[in-house]
Amino acid sequence: MFSESPINRRRSTRINVGNVPIGDGAPIAVQSMTNTETTDVEATVAQIKRIQAVGGEIVRVSVPTMDAAEAFKQIKQQVNIPLIADIHFDYRIALKVAEYGVDCLRINPGNIGNESRVRSVVDCARDKNIPIRIGVNGGSLERDIQEKYGEPTPEALLESAMRHIDILDKLNFDQFKVSVKASDVFLAVGAYRLLAKQIEQPLHLGITEAGGFRAGAVKSAVGLGMLLAEGIGDTIRISLAANPEEEIKVGFDILKSLRIRSRGINFIACPSCSRQEFDVIGTVSALEERLEDILTPMDVSIIGCVVNGPGEAEVSDLGLTGARNMSGFYLDGKRQKERLKNDELVDQLEKRIRAKAVLLDDSKRIAVNQVEAE
Repeated sequence: MFSESPINRRRSTRINVGNVPIGDGAPIAVQSMTNTETTDVEATVAQIKRIQAVGGEIVRVSVPTMDAAEAFKQIKQQVNIPLIADIHFDYRIALKVAEYGVDCLRINPGNIGNESRVRSVVDCARDKNIPIRIGVNGGSLERDIQEKYGEPTPEALLESAMRHIDILDKLNFDQFKVSVKASDVFLAVGAYRLLAKQIEQPLHLGITEAGGFRAGAVKSAVGLGMLLAEGIGDTIRISLAANPEEEIKVGFDILKSLRIRSRGINFIACPSCSRQEFDVIGTVSALEERLEDILTPMDVSIIGCVVNGPGEAEVSDLGLTGARNMSGFYLDGKRQKERLKNDELVDQLEKRIRAKAVLLDDSKRIAVNQVEAE
């Protein structure tokens, strides 16, 4: 029973990364980055496909050398998800991956050499309809900006970003998005707020180098949540010292919590207490693992007792309310006559959730067909 978010999105222009629209009201895209050696084509392709399998919509690949650029050519031929090439300093690598069909260039114009080199990259991007991402990082600001501000500040990140933006503006190139990332939540949030008022291009959000899985997920949720709730952000990446697939899952969980996008099952579960009539934690954990393949948006409430159970179940697609030996089951907010045995909950709920997913998918397909017919 997913409802629309009350958030009003910041107005921005539209770019396209491959077949994924970014900005101008398009769904906020969730992306990740490979951490394999790019020259290991087999490992990189396998990781990209795992990222895509859990819902990743764009993947960034580091291309630090010409050998990596040649590997990128092979990688691009074996996947069907938009790829961003992450490039620093060497403009020739940008030209090479553009030739090989890259969908977006992550490159800072001010860091790739003299004006003629910058112009050659921008002209190539324009000719091949390839957007650019300007990526400013609090840990790698230009030396003169560091000296001017003394330490990374939101104003320092903004100045760095505008320096690169001005280069593209002078070359009459507007197909770009921008990020101003930092590992400090308040620094990143402050910089994005300033930038959002300065430009109309899409913004790529992230708390960079956020940390391990738990701490990084929390920092990202806090920082990105603050910005997204203000309508700022057109695509996101959760930077975790963890498998890239986890970044995608956390990203969608953040969007889901703000009712911006819903993908997969939103489990509403109590933390459990002495009132619980079954193992809530074990049940939810088992279902999350079993049902990762379900992409259909739906709310499933699993509450261990009758205190909060009925209320949550009545606003969920499926609901379970704990009771001794057998628990109450709700479908579309209505209490069903059947009750589920507490020692068979996981199997019984999995079966019913999968059946509901099929019904929801069929209903959506029929609705789309009706709209197209009209």
